Amino acid sequence: MPIFGTSILSFIPAWTAEGGAFAIKKTAEYGFDMLEINLPASLNFDSKTVKEQLTEHRILGRCSFNLPKDCHIPFYPEKATATIKKVLDKVAEMESDFLGGVLHSAIGTFTGTPCTTDEKWIVEQVLAEVSNYALKQNITIAIEPINRYESYVYTSASEVLDSIKKIGNPNLGLHLDTFHMNIEEPNFYNPIIEAGDKLKHIHITESDRGMTGEGNVHWDDFFKALAQINYQGPLVLENFSSEIKALVGPTSLWRPSKYNSEYLAKGSLNFMKSMVLKHYKNN
Repeated sequence: MPIFGTSILSFIPAWTAEGGAFAIKKTAEYGFDMLEINLPASLNFDSKTVKEQLTEHRILGRCSFNLPKDCHIPFYPEKATATIKKVLDKVAEMESDFLGGVLHSAIGTFTGTPCTTDEKWIVEQVLAEVSNYALKQNITIAIEPINRYESYVYTSASEVLDSIKKIGNPNLGLHLDTFHMNIEEPNFYNPIIEAGDKLKHIHITESDRGMTGEGNVHWDDFFKALAQINYQGPLVLENFSSEIKALVGPTSLWRPSKYNSEYLAKGSLNFMKSMVLKHYKNN
């Protein structure tokens, strides 16, 4: 069975020591198995204390990181490389074995043209170096393609998989997000089948970032494909409620959410579990 997780964004807008302790407590209270921690750009993060808190509440922890603007790889490859290595050190300190997220470009940074061959080569060189560094620490890196309105570097699963094949490092994988898939992929089935065992991490979110099952995502196709490849990794809830005021601007929640954050999290967890039971029943 997959692992049922949620993001800190179900509880807090960004990581702080106090907010993180609250998110860990609520993750366990709501019945999730795992918390995805999106690390702050400052890397002000006490890995050892967080590991102790996760252990205390009997939940797993995984880290993700989104490159800041001054680490956009096509513009600043050296700084991006150094930053990702520092992030990997934090992951290792937490005794974790995974780093996901937007590790290919800075969200919202554009050139006005498609990603060039030279830019892609630079990105692949950086990913090769940092995945080699991660391999020494037994850490898997999974790259998340995002939609065209947020990046021009990797916007589809096939683009990431093509680079993974070129680089050839065994610890480099794919991180999918159903919100971005709904915009960029032709369907919810083929990208998962194509990824196979390279699929290492998934963000579960509805087309409008609301309650899963109430939007346009083709969940039956999605979970059918997951069952077919026997995906056993995390399914991480990443939907948002305008009840958390600091999320409104960063996530463009221009209309009030239908549900508060607790109802949204618990309802989506129940939905994920029901879909897994439906489609994994013969596995």
